[in-house]
Amino acid sequence: MKRFNPGDIAPETGFYRVVDQDGKTLDKVSVSKGDRLPPTQSKNYYYELDY
Repeated sequence: MKRFNPGDIAPETGFYRVVDQDGKTLDKVSVSKGDRLPPTQSKNYYYELDY
């Protein structure tokens, strides 16, 4: 699955999971296509599109 970093532009509208460095899902955020992904609580966290 493709990883996205905070500040990246969302390639499509949907829910993006906040994932920690161990692969555990911490939260989900709704982001519209073309908007930037919001900051996370740690620099080690990233986003994955939740289909």
